[in-house]
Amino acid sequence: MGQDLIRYDVLAQEALRGVIRKVLSEVAKTGLPGEHHFFITFLTSAPGVRISSRLREKYPELMTIVVQHQFWDLQVTEASFEVGLSFSDIPERLLVPFSAIRGFYDPAVNFELEFDVQSAAAANSQPELVDGSSAPAPTPLPQPASVSRLSKDHGHAETGGAENDEADGDRKDAEVVSLDAFRKKT
Repeated sequence: MGQDLIRYDVLAQEALRGVIRKVLSEVAKTGLPGEHHFFITFLTSAPGVRISSRLREKYPELMTIVVQHQFWDLQVTEASFEVGLSFSDIPERLLVPFSAIRGFYDPAVNFELEFDVQSAAAANSQPELVDGSSAPAPTPLPQPASVSRLSKDHGHAETGGAENDEADGDRKDAEVVSLDAFRKKT
């Protein structure tokens, strides 16, 4: 098979990120339609991601947020989105470049996108191609270690996983949450 000099894989991922950008832009203007809501998984260490040091410490690699009942100030640009969420009753402002997104899922219609995104450390260790770009290493999308879910009743994000398992400063392994539990069964 010939070498893909056009990089269809990169072009396809950019086009699919455009779908997320378009959807979030519409939600920013008009709100969530019907039962639609989104699970968005992103690399917290990716260039351009802005989250509090508290959240970065808690989620050093991946974080999944749920945009559903309680979020505010959703702003979308060509390169990123910014949203206000509450974690354990503490309001936070997150800025996530579209290039940092690993997964996007809308359980209302069972629509899912997965992306090959590398951590900053892995990206720096990739070999350079002749044109100066780095070759992406295909990596499977890992399940998020925790999920932040917005509570309909309390109006704040509830975080599953390690936060709820801490006792006396001892931290247990984070619980892996599968998105399969939220998919419609056919």
